[in-house]
Order: sequence, then structure tokens, then C-alpha cells
Amino acid sequence: MVFEAHVMRLTKPTLFTNMPVTCEDRDLPGDLFIRLMKDDPSTVKGAETLILGEMLTLPQNFGNIFLGETFSSYISVHNDSNQVVKDILVKADLQTSSQRLNLSASNSAVSELKPECCIDDVIHHEVKEIGTHILVCAVSYTTQTGEKLYFRKFFKFQVLKPLDVKTKFYNAETDEVFLEAQIQNITTSPMFMEKVSLEPSMMYNVTELNNVSAGIESESTFGRMSYLQPLDTRQYLYCLKPKPEFAEKAGVIKGVTVIGKLDIVWKTNLGERGRLQTSQLQRMAPGYGDVRLSLELIPDTVSLEEPFDITCKITNCSERTMDLVLEMCNTRSVHWCGVSGRQLGKLSPSASLSIPLKLLSSVQGLQSISGLRLTDTFLKRTYEYDDIAQVCVVCPYTSPES
Repeated sequence: MVFEAHVMRLTKPTLFTNMPVTCEDRDLPGDLFIRLMKDDPSTVKGAETLILGEMLTLPQNFGNIFLGETFSSYISVHNDSNQVVKDILVKADLQTSSQRLNLSASNSAVSELKPECCIDDVIHHEVKEIGTHILVCAVSYTTQTGEKLYFRKFFKFQVLKPLDVKTKFYNAETDEVFLEAQIQNITTSPMFMEKVSLEPSMMYNVTELNNVSAGIESESTFGRMSYLQPLDTRQYLYCLKPKPEFAEKAGVIKGVTVIGKLDIVWKTNLGERGRLQTSQLQRMAPGYGDVRLSLELIPDTVSLEEPFDITCKITNCSERTMDLVLEMCNTRSVHWCGVSGRQLGKLSPSASLSIPLKLLSSVQGLQSISGLRLTDTFLKRTYEYDDIAQVCVVCPYTSPES
């Protein structure tokens, strides 16, 4: 009794490539080479010297399989004997480093298989692990004499990593988080980047910063043809802003490390699709101590020796109630207007307080705003805030030279 099991990977064909051979008319072959290329059915008519032809070539080997692609395979079990066999069960399992998956479309047995007939099956699996994979094809059947036989075949292949993804986080004073994602194509063929998006966690809204407004429509910063050549790298930028219901709770936002995950979709030769989702991206949350002081409103440019207004936001990041006193200390260039030592009252945990302040600068140029002090009267602890922000101080009386 002889049974044969054949496995063939199903992939898209590739464009046939020629090796054009040419010579000058005065050489010995004359126009022989050009006539042969014109008669070759695989060449492009009128452009016979092009390497790419008009025909497609079926895969000659197993090829590379990359993480995120769909692995498809054709399995054929053929009865090479001259007898009818019964109760044929074909099972296909995929063994990875962490699990064993059943890929068979049907787990029911075929009642009988006549001589020179076969059982065919096509399996599909989205590859989600890198490393060694083993396709195990097991066939069991019963002979005419009632003997039960069984055999297995193993097909080993490697799953490679198609993309290298690196991320960087930048924390803004306004609770916004900027994510820079660097994506590199580490395969040997170009990719068409169909989609690179960020799925934020439940606490954030995301804005993509990868488009440039061109009138009514927006255009990608990478152009209309979004191809990523081998070993090329692209940077994608996203801005995450806390949702209103979470932005008011500084204590909640303070401990958040999960930002979201990247969803990357690409296509390779002849439209073969791949998709990767990163694990949840995490960042080190900035530490603000017990009290956080941030600016809600500040002008970019102010006039020399003229008062201007700013708005400060004070947030209690501790787990206890504070009784705060605000002191304003003048610096060499910045002078505060108003009463120092003002009582701000009690501030509950995670609560915030907005305070309008007035100041002026006596020195031109880019000046740092410093000199704010907050004292908790309960613990007699003082918090100092210097270099909070910078403003450009200009002289309004200086006329431009003609």
C-alpha cells in the first residue's frame, strides 16, 4: 500500500526576467541576437532589451515568509496503489515555538479513496510568530483487509521579521504626548505602505501629523506613492491628548504608562498583503512631585517694561489636601506685579486651580520666567518653580533703520 503526501506553498507569481545579449551590427553575430530576442515570447515587443518581460513565473522554491503575512499551502494526498482505501483522515497542524495550531478545513474522514485519486486541501494561516515553524501533515486510513495505517510528514520553514519598529516619546507641558515611530523595511524587496495608524488607549485622543494641507485636500508627507525601499526608514508622528474626563484628574494621568498600539498594513509584489500590530506601547510617565505648576496662557512676544498677563495652573498631585501660599520673587530681568504671599486656600488631591498673574520685563531678548514659590502650610514645605517658560521681550520704541 503506497500513499503520497505533497505540500506546495501557494504564493503569487513573479515577473519573468530576461538576460538580454546584444552586440553592434559590425560584430560577427550581426543582427542575430536582436532577431532571437524579437522571436522570444517572453520579451516586451518593441523593447526587447528590457530585463522585465511580459510573462509570469511560478515560484521555484519555498521562498521567504514574513511575520504578518498569510501563509497559504496546498496539500494533496494521492493513492498510488491499485486498491481502494477507506476512512482517510488528513490532518494539518502548524507547530510553533509556543503553540500547535490545527489548520485543516475539515476534521471529518473521507469514506473511500480509489486508486490514482487524491484528496486536496488548501490551508491558510496569518503568521503571528517569528522563528521556526513546522507544518505537520498526518494521514490515517484503513486498508481493504481492515488494517489501520498512519504516517506523517514534516515541512520546516522560518518566519522572518519584515519591519524594524522603534518608538520615541516626547512629553509636552500641556499634558500632550508626541509619539515618533521609526519604521524600517528590513526585507529585500520594496513595500507599499497602505496604512500606519495609532490606536490610542482609552484615555487619549490621537491626531496624525503625517499629512500636509494642500487646499481642501491633505497630502501625505511621503508623497502619493508610498513605497518603502529595502533598508529605508520612515518617521511617523502622532499627537496624543488626554480626553476631557481624564485631563481634569491629574492624579490619574500621572500614573499612565500605556499609550496605545501601532497598526501597520503593507503590500509587497503583486499585492501580497501583510499586517502587524505592535504590543501596547508604554512610556515612562513624567514625575511632577506633590504639586505641578503649568502655564495655560502666555504671550509669545511682549513689550519692554510693559506689564503682560499669564495664567498658571496649580495641580495637587499628592494624596493629601494642601493649604498653599503663593510667593513671587523678582529676578534680574523679570519683575512680578501684585501681592506676594497670597493665600490660595486648600487644594484637594487631584484638584486644580487657575491663577492669573501679571509681570513685566526690564531686559530685552529671550527671558525666562522664574521666581514662583508655593508653600504648603500643613507640612511647612516650599516648592520652587524657575524657568517655567520663556518670552521674547522687544522694545516698542525702536524704529527700523531705513
